[in-house]
Amino acid sequence: MEYKMFCYQCQETAGCTGCTQSGVCGKKPEVAAMQDLLVYVTKGLAAAATQLRAEGKEVSRAVNQMVIENLFTTITNANFDNEAIVARIHAALEVKQGLLAQVERGEGLPEAARWSGGASAFAAKTAQVGVLSTQNEDIRSLRELITYGLKGMAAYAKHAGALRREDPQIDAFLQRALAATLDDSLTADDLTALALEAGQYGVSVMALLDQANTEAYGHPEITKVKLGVGTRPGILVSGHDLRDLEQLLEQTQGTGVDVYTHSEMLPAHAYPAFKKYPNLVGNYGNAWWKQREEFESFHGPILMTTNCIVPPKDSYAGRLYTTGAAGYPGCRHITEDADGKKDFSALIEHAKNCAPPAELEQGELTNGFAHNQVLALADQVVEAVKSGAIRKFVVMAGCDGRAKSREYYTEFAKALPRDAVILTAGCAKYKYNKLDLGDTGGIPRVLDAGQCNDSYSLAVIALKLKEVFGLEDVNQLPIVYNIAWYEQKAVIVLLALLSLGVKNIHLGPTLPAFLSPNVAKVLVENFGIAGTGAVEEDLALFFGAGA
Repeated sequence: MEYKMFCYQCQETAGCTGCTQSGVCGKKPEVAAMQDLLVYVTKGLAAAATQLRAEGKEVSRAVNQMVIENLFTTITNANFDNEAIVARIHAALEVKQGLLAQVERGEGLPEAARWSGGASAFAAKTAQVGVLSTQNEDIRSLRELITYGLKGMAAYAKHAGALRREDPQIDAFLQRALAATLDDSLTADDLTALALEAGQYGVSVMALLDQANTEAYGHPEITKVKLGVGTRPGILVSGHDLRDLEQLLEQTQGTGVDVYTHSEMLPAHAYPAFKKYPNLVGNYGNAWWKQREEFESFHGPILMTTNCIVPPKDSYAGRLYTTGAAGYPGCRHITEDADGKKDFSALIEHAKNCAPPAELEQGELTNGFAHNQVLALADQVVEAVKSGAIRKFVVMAGCDGRAKSREYYTEFAKALPRDAVILTAGCAKYKYNKLDLGDTGGIPRVLDAGQCNDSYSLAVIALKLKEVFGLEDVNQLPIVYNIAWYEQKAVIVLLALLSLGVKNIHLGPTLPAFLSPNVAKVLVENFGIAGTGAVEEDLALFFGAGA
């Protein structure tokens, strides 16, 4: 069967409109169709679970985790393995049938909850359940905005869950909101309110993950990370999952194999718990989209713990391993046992037979400016602001990507006035974190709070500064927002900021294709959302003429 495709969930979607032949990410139409079906079935599962809660019955942790993992699997660049996705659909259908058997008042459940599937029905069903199955453009836009925000929420919840930090209220909301995207009675105003409610829960889930990480590994502290390489074989860890890194480091002790972080794993070096591992050597390479060249040079095996996979070259595909929600056909996948433990022995043995990595660069990067560390410097920061040494903070968090238009963020960082300090989190920092921007008032001009998962730190910092300066409104702070976005975790971060009352966020390098003109107008009029312009124009807007 020829599968039809329409996907516009990421910033790089074709023509800023939608991928219809093959994903810019490398996703094939069949995989896209099965991901759409997995989301549809998961919405049905969520509807059944929500009905059970309404009847006063419990929903198991296994169901909550299945919803989270299914959504995480469909995030951009996470899983390209069609067989794995189909297996998830079968499993979700089976669990859903078990829930339906417990429902007493199921007459109002949506069709997605009642559909029983069957392998022969999958292909035909995919034509009915994709993005374009919602006819009204504005309702479709809001449904997708919510769904993508929930995918981002699921990613954060999955990382927290790996460290056994969970919140039943977050699970209940996530499932209720997911089911609501099937409800044809909801108006555009209803869905707009639900999107902002998703932002509130987005703050909660990011706080939960922050608590999980800091309880397990300590609060990040200012740390210099080496960019060079050692002389021993290595394993490169990419993605976002700190628990995977911890288990790998434990299992590589005394094996003669070094471990390097890549892209969004760079911030792991700032956690005190990881500093006890002498074979955590440094960071290798840059943002995710450069991996086809950099992975080739690494020589050893690569572990992809989450999304950010680029379809690999043949030269290193045999060295690429996946785990968790990540997957790529032909690559070896490492599963976990009932206790969440993973056996990385095959990966370690593979590394022992590989050459050491080729050096890409030398030097070091400084990171570890999460909220606890920055607030420890609060007096110094406040004095720098009061003295005029710091005129404004510029939040340049978010994602990096392949588009040439993203060079804007490098040029913008270079052109910032000397009295401006960048607050960042996520891989967007690779556009400027290796520039020599120096410091101002003794404060480094790039304060790296960590992964995109750590965007919560930026909100905490802003709210604390609001309190310290005695302001009534967070928008009175000397902070401007110039954020790069790429995929669905950035969507929940955006909704979280809006729920906190933050306005006048600039989002680039393009506004999301899934925002209809009317929905975009609401965001512009109510929250001051805007795109990016020329560097000189934006500097004048943020800092005044002659900045």
